[in-house]
Amino acid sequence: MTPEIEKRIKAVRAGRVPAGYKKTPIGVVPKEWNMTSLKDIANHVIEKNKNNAVHLTLTNSATKGVIKQEDYFDKQISNNENTDGYYLVKDGDFIYNPRISESAPCGPINRSHIGEIGIASPLYTVFRLKENVQNVDYIELYLKSPFWHRYMCGVANYGARHDRMNITNDDLFAMPLPLPPIGEQKKIAEILATQDKVIELKENLIAEKQSQKKYLMSILLGDDFKKPFKLNGVTIDKKKWEKKKFEDVLTFLRNNTFSRADMDDSQGQVKNVHYGDILVKYGTILDCDKDVIPFLKKEKQNYLNIAYLEDGDIIIADTAEDETCGKMVEIIHKKNNLIVAGLHTIACRPANKLFASKWLGYYMNSPAYHNQLIPLITGIKVSSISKSVISETNIAIPTLPEQKAIADVLSAADEEISLLQKDLEQEKLKKKSLMQLLLTGLVRVNE
Repeated sequence: MTPEIEKRIKAVRAGRVPAGYKKTPIGVVPKEWNMTSLKDIANHVIEKNKNNAVHLTLTNSATKGVIKQEDYFDKQISNNENTDGYYLVKDGDFIYNPRISESAPCGPINRSHIGEIGIASPLYTVFRLKENVQNVDYIELYLKSPFWHRYMCGVANYGARHDRMNITNDDLFAMPLPLPPIGEQKKIAEILATQDKVIELKENLIAEKQSQKKYLMSILLGDDFKKPFKLNGVTIDKKKWEKKKFEDVLTFLRNNTFSRADMDDSQGQVKNVHYGDILVKYGTILDCDKDVIPFLKKEKQNYLNIAYLEDGDIIIADTAEDETCGKMVEIIHKKNNLIVAGLHTIACRPANKLFASKWLGYYMNSPAYHNQLIPLITGIKVSSISKSVISETNIAIPTLPEQKAIADVLSAADEEISLLQKDLEQEKLKKKSLMQLLLTGLVRVNE
């Protein structure tokens, strides 16, 4: 980065307008960039699905973009016989979803790349760029950035539902947009598209490694492959694995019932493992050296009357919205941390010297064990499982050398995936920085 660019960035951060720049409703941009509005480059699509002619319903997701509804929800939510009020969406049209989330604080605007005509809920706003717009890719990239959020926050009505942006179509289409010269638009789009490709390749590699690990688990832990084999010098012989009832080798511990609102992410003395984090945030092993575990608020710690967790303890999420109910983590590297199991969890302690570190974590999250739980899960909208039925499941107990050899191989696979995920996060941060610099003109592509 040149001294001139650094000077420019410092000026903007200090609230000053550098030479050659101007202040606009969306921030400081180069003087030669034209300011336009969404209504000047796009038309509001209001064509309805007459006679329910089109059945392909689209969903605009903050994380996945415009996708088929059946792919997002694993089923079709809309009723094909009552979609005449839905909007027709052509390939290349844009959809605004007013539903806000952590990843889309003003709701996402995404472009359809489905390749065919679909329909979108009347809760969405659909628009189509005018034919004279020369660089659609630049507009798409800009609308994926956060730079239009300031305007939206300024015109939204916050007296309505807290989970949606309450904004009129007139205000939406009055959104200001900066347009660099067409050559600069193309170069910006090319640079960001190249970075998107890097991210996509990383994501594909991670997906491939995860698939390989899944296959590896089926070989090492599944019932299908029973012929003895060598693993890191250890003979794995599944036919000789002992099986015991859960209740004979693990003891239930007391958990607490504190909710997410009772936790503090930054400070405290006692850490609390929440079931939602088991389901979404943590992997198979909860490494207290690496994973972030929230604290209980200080005023709640006085009400604790439960056992603190130790290395090797497992924590099961007993509630979920699907068959992930029963997912669990094994604690390692507890050291001096005070850790307890929270709401909707079942904490257990294994019998001494019966299990190698990480064995239960991998085994109990494998289909070999989890398939025992699936027929025992109850509930329709919310799935749950009880201690009484878990206590009747069977736990496979190989020899300690076998357990360690298997856990070491799967742990190495996890470590490889973790390193790739860290690389991916760095590439995403790089893209964020590029967008910050290029879409505001703080760095010019011809500099």
